Amino acid sequence: MAKLLRTGGATLCPPLPGRPAMMTTLSTASTLPQCWTSLTLLQGQVEAYAERVLRRQHGLALREYLALAALAHEQSEGGGYLQVGQIAASVGLSQSATSRLVTRMESRGVISRSSHSHDRRNVYLRATEQGLRRLERARPAYADALQEAVSAAAQDPVLLPLVKILEGASEMAAA
Repeated sequence: MAKLLRTGGATLCPPLPGRPAMMTTLSTASTLPQCWTSLTLLQGQVEAYAERVLRRQHGLALREYLALAALAHEQSEGGGYLQVGQIAASVGLSQSATSRLVTRMESRGVISRSSHSHDRRNVYLRATEQGLRRLERARPAYADALQEAVSAAAQDPVLLPLVKILEGASEMAAA
């Protein structure tokens, strides 16, 4: 796991793909690029941990879990269906990667797909009863994995400010 290294009076940011490492003084440690690098590091750590927990305990990939959660939310709100593009936006994948995800999930019986009778290009997705049951069983593990990963990240002094922001936002949303 890439860490931000502190050397003397400077902070060494991990290099971004295709870019060399950059040195900044501690007085500029709160710049947007540095914060963004820390945020992507935190997100990567949390997602990787949640992925391992969901796969090990429930046989679900993180993106499968997120897709099921989006479909379940839509179904609980009375909408019932989402299109592939809507799932792509909710899980952070491209349209083509989401199409492959949907195909895998459909073959496992956790979602169903239907086409509009007048326009076969429009594909509508819905979580099946099996998918909804798997999602409900996985929800506590997902919540626990997020908490554990964020707590572990709080031990890193570089990530601690972001963890505090995340915890504050969570408290505000719960209020």
